[in-house]
Amino acid sequence: MPEMYSPQARAALMQLMLEDRPIPHKELGERFKIKLPPKVRGPLNDGELMSTTKVGSGLVHEITDKGVEWCMKDLVAGGAPTHAGPLSRAHAEMLRRVIGFLHRRGLLAEAVRSGDLESLIRAAYHDLAAAPEDWIRLARIRSRLNGAGKSEVDDVLLEMMKTGTVHLAPDSNTKMLTAEDRAAAVRIGGEDLHLIAIEESS
Repeated sequence: MPEMYSPQARAALMQLMLEDRPIPHKELGERFKIKLPPKVRGPLNDGELMSTTKVGSGLVHEITDKGVEWCMKDLVAGGAPTHAGPLSRAHAEMLRRVIGFLHRRGLLAEAVRSGDLESLIRAAYHDLAAAPEDWIRLARIRSRLNGAGKSEVDDVLLEMMKTGTVHLAPDSNTKMLTAEDRAAAVRIGGEDLHLIAIEESS
């Protein structure tokens, strides 16, 4: 059984793991309704399950590898929150059985971290791009997609191109291409495309 924390602390760790990105303190409260005052986040920071940094005038929280490991243990062994009602406890028991099934087959981490692939691609692009419509190497994008298969990513990229706001292009300087660039390329019409640019949403 992992060390226990408050329901808000557990919720914060789970949400950070699901989002798989740094989350501003304000967003955590406004979007996910998770409150992390110092007395709640302090134990998580002290236990190195989560890092909290000052960015501008606000705080940003990010789960650590140790935090992900704790979440996996909590999913397998953790129970419903204290004072949970009968429906919540029934839901918790159902989740415990499903999670146990996935865990025994080595599928739990993949199921939890999968997320929507297009959203992951867009998030990875915006993390890497210095400005809207920057050209970013697909090799850098693929490394941030939680191990998604190449063919699956290729299919999603092709669908994204149909929107007219996502563009793929070859790198004309082939001498600069690495083995990773060549492996990450999407092939369309006999041409390998190594770069992606996404227009800013209106």
